[in-house]
Amino acid sequence: MTKNISVRPVFPLIRHISRRVSALLIRLPINANMVTTGSLLLGIGACWFLLQGTFGATLVGATLFVLCYILDNADGEVARAKNQCSVFGEKYDTFVDWFVHSALFASLGWGVTLQTEQSVWFWLGLMAAAGGTINYCVGIYLDHRDIDQQNDPLTQDSENVMPEGILQWSIYFFRELSRADFCFIVLALALFNEVWLLLPAGAIGAQVYWIAQFVSGVRGYHV
Repeated sequence: MTKNISVRPVFPLIRHISRRVSALLIRLPINANMVTTGSLLLGIGACWFLLQGTFGATLVGATLFVLCYILDNADGEVARAKNQCSVFGEKYDTFVDWFVHSALFASLGWGVTLQTEQSVWFWLGLMAAAGGTINYCVGIYLDHRDIDQQNDPLTQDSENVMPEGILQWSIYFFRELSRADFCFIVLALALFNEVWLLLPAGAIGAQVYWIAQFVSGVRGYHV
């Protein structure tokens, strides 16, 4: 007799940590929105340290950013476990994601500018933050359009779908997997004092990120 064995995917890595944290948070007298607020506060703390522009402060900021990501994943897990899923909670979580990531790039740009005394890094950070803001606004627009056009293939994201073809798989890895474990990329670069690499990559990648939302089916990808 053959047993069905459920194997969890390796990626995203952050989920392996957040599940354990969620198991602890579920036992506490807190709700999912409080966990989201904790993620927001950790994200703000991360940005404050990144503003300093020193190796030590950047490393602390990157560590706080990882903790921010853990709670960002845990809030949804807590909401499902405690039956606290709500429209407000979803919108609040999306808002926090936008704010933290946009502030992170702007803060990182300023920190690298202090290190190098070259303002180009600050402008690259602002470009990345602007791309993240556009992505957030486009997401809100498509969500509203989804209400009026339920059959629009660009807005059908209620079900978890898998990509097909090279283009969709490329977008899946770029938008979902790399985004899900982005905090570890930041931490690894901070350890080697190479966080400046995120700025040109973010300035360009953020624009590609929001444009990719218009690819058919992409909003149904979830990890």
